[in-house]
Amino acid sequence: MYQFSRSIYRELATDVQGADQVDLYENRQRVLRSCESAMERLATDRYYFARPARSLFNEIRVFFPIKSQLRVLTVVERHVKLAIGYVDEHARAGVTFDGSPLCCHATTRKGTACQRVPLPGSKYCPSHQHLEEDFERAAEVVAA
Repeated sequence: MYQFSRSIYRELATDVQGADQVDLYENRQRVLRSCESAMERLATDRYYFARPARSLFNEIRVFFPIKSQLRVLTVVERHVKLAIGYVDEHARAGVTFDGSPLCCHATTRKGTACQRVPLPGSKYCPSHQHLEEDFERAAEVVAA
């Protein structure tokens, strides 16, 4: 995920504004840290990071002049879309970024995390597959 955050930063670093040289340096560091934390969260917490492009843009937009805002938004959306595709590709393979197998996203009756491996193309194991169906129905109701 390092390559995605650095790619965003490299494209946007020249547009960062600051009152003086020290302020400019600090603002560039903040933009880089924001990009890296957003990509890290996207990699580790994909299902609970609803709108990563919007979140990242809202976090870094204060460091850019108004005339650059549209460019910043398009750059962020493009790179986040590529990162989401990369994360989803790895999730379909059934492993996390550190090489360990994926775990079910459900919790047991005791409140501990389920340790079973999810079904291919799903985030739940066979025992908790009904949770995904309930989530899809709730999303359809909200959309209607």
